[in-house]
Amino acid sequence: MITNLGLATVWVLDQDSAKRFYTEKLGLELRNDMRLGDDGPRWVTVGAKGRPELDLTLMVPGPPALDPESAEQLKALIAKGVLGAGAFTTDDCEGDFRAFSARGVEFLQEPQRRPYGIEAIFRDDSGNWYSLTQRFAELDESADWGLGGDADK
Repeated sequence: MITNLGLATVWVLDQDSAKRFYTEKLGLELRNDMRLGDDGPRWVTVGAKGRPELDLTLMVPGPPALDPESAEQLKALIAKGVLGAGAFTTDDCEGDFRAFSARGVEFLQEPQRRPYGIEAIFRDDSGNWYSLTQRFAELDESADWGLGGDADK
């Protein structure tokens, strides 16, 4: 029986830069930074402090997971900024928005009230975008979805 997601891959363009971004700018803790075997890929994982149930592995697209052509296509999509890598939850979206902005995190959307919570959108240093969400206990159907057009009415 599946009980949880324990590891998620975040495709990045540079592991050293990504490691600094996720630890220094977002405040995640470094969990692993090692080589898998003598000539194997580098294994870099980070995660939220005090939350060992999920690690993010920061991987550069390439062997052994991807063939060279697929790796180059994925790198182009990452650099273009079209990949959404997930949603981070927080108990203070506006406070984290201010702190992360002061550390140089690029936000695409300032905190906005949505039916599910208060949400800001940011990019990592590779181009992946994330939601930073402070969830509400209950859905607020009166809040704007932020989709534009008739979908918000």
